[in-house]
Amino acid sequence: MTSPPISPDFPFVSKYADVLGSRMHYVDEGPADGEVYLFLHGNPTWSYLWRNVIPHVSTFARAIAVDLIGMGRSEKPDIGYRFFDHARYLEAFIEALDLRDVTLVLHDWGSALGFHYARRHENNVRAIAFTEAILAPARWRDFRGGFKAAFKVFRAPFVGGLVISGMNVFVKRVLPQTVVRTLTPGEMAHYLEPYPTFASRKAVRQWPREIPIDGHPADVHAAVAAYNSWLQRTELPKLLLFARPGALIHKKVVEMARERFPNLETANIGRGLHFVQEDNPHGIGEAIAGWAASRS
Repeated sequence: MTSPPISPDFPFVSKYADVLGSRMHYVDEGPADGEVYLFLHGNPTWSYLWRNVIPHVSTFARAIAVDLIGMGRSEKPDIGYRFFDHARYLEAFIEALDLRDVTLVLHDWGSALGFHYARRHENNVRAIAFTEAILAPARWRDFRGGFKAAFKVFRAPFVGGLVISGMNVFVKRVLPQTVVRTLTPGEMAHYLEPYPTFASRKAVRQWPREIPIDGHPADVHAAVAAYNSWLQRTELPKLLLFARPGALIHKKVVEMARERFPNLETANIGRGLHFVQEDNPHGIGEAIAGWAASRS
């Protein structure tokens, strides 16, 4: 059977919530009284990443995809954009919309924020689906290929700012190079839209510096280590969506998760690297829908 096409369109109504003095952008699809599925993106994307996944979920649930503060169509206040800044705004967003008994759908830094939230608010989380997630603190020796050199540059105070904020390399290079297929000009235009200037890329610039590598930064390392330990204890239902070969979630990580995380299901969504929503969004959506049906 031929898979449906991957649409470049973003056909959703934009909504905004007032959060800690700034507006955060989100889309809200499906029945207003349905079970809440909250989609969290990472760097350098925004809710556009989930555009082809949302319709698979909004048929049976309320699907909300939010843009992290300083990203996408959310406002870009003058803050540090550290991990804990994002965590504070995300928690305030959930409270502002009074979201209860939430199923989290997570990717990249959205996974770290989602796991961190779930560990501290387990009574407000029903289940967690995740793909290409940050499951544990990193080590430089585990970076493969040219990624070690690249991320050392990204984390450098002056050069990293020049490369990320000046050249917009995360959107123009990192994003398309970690998708198997070639993104269309229309899709790239949507990803470039929120970051037209040096100043608008402050959050994108900060994220590489937040990765806990060999214990630094120490506070993010502690947060990630804490939720990693929690993931090995909690009985919350979990769905790990993995691609081949994957980037963060490769074969050994999948095997580790199967061994250590209780109440975990896994789904192979086919060929993909990191931004797997651009390679097999329909496989992701169908897997989430099937997982939801199996738990109902």
